[in-house]
Formats: sequence, C-alpha cells, structure tokens
Amino acid sequence: MRPSRQSRERLGRVAEALTAWRLAAAGYRTVARRAKTPFGEIDLVVLKGDVAAIVEVKARRDFESGVAAVTPRQRRRLQQAAEWLAAQRPSLAKRRLRFDIVVVRPWRLPRHLPDAWRP
Repeated sequence: MRPSRQSRERLGRVAEALTAWRLAAAGYRTVARRAKTPFGEIDLVVLKGDVAAIVEVKARRDFESGVAAVTPRQRRRLQQAAEWLAAQRPSLAKRRLRFDIVVVRPWRLPRHLPDAWRP
C-alpha cells in the first residue's frame, strides 16, 4: 500500500529537519528551508565558508535509491531554481554554488553527499 500524500509530506518535513540538524552539527548554517522559486522548491540552502550548498533531501530505505531519486530533470530544475535564488539574494551570489544530496534512512543518521553533481 502506498503512503498517503499527507504522510509523505510529514516524512519529508521530518527528513529535512534531521538534515538541517545534521548539517548544523557539521558546521553549516541553514539560510533557507523549502525556498520557493518560479522553478520549484529547494529543500535547504546552507552556507559554510565560501560555499552556498543547495541541498536536496531524500527519505529512502537505502542510500543508493536516494541518490538515484534525484533525476537529471530534477537536477536541471534545481540548477534553475538556485540561479534564480542567487540572483534574488546577493549574499548567495558572492558564494560558490554547490549541489548536495542528503539521504535520510530509517534509524540512521542522514548521509550527506557533498558536490553530488555539477551543472
């Protein structure tokens, strides 16, 4: 049986909160959660040093399926959304944009894949 839209939404919010906590523990500062753009939503935008990381969060049973869930189409959409967001926020435009994936698995710490792809 497939989970309802509401339960998937709730799971996504929990996964994003766990990811924000995990990245904060690693020295990242969250500057946006669920950032809305004309190209879609960005789960998290975090800063560390001269990097602004656009983070896509996936809640999956295993790491490999979480990474595979970020399709080429979704990557293009995230790149467009990130470019639009950087144009709106000068503090982001001054930093190097990076695209990360974080996979949240049951009963495990979120696993971070920095620089998962490059435009």
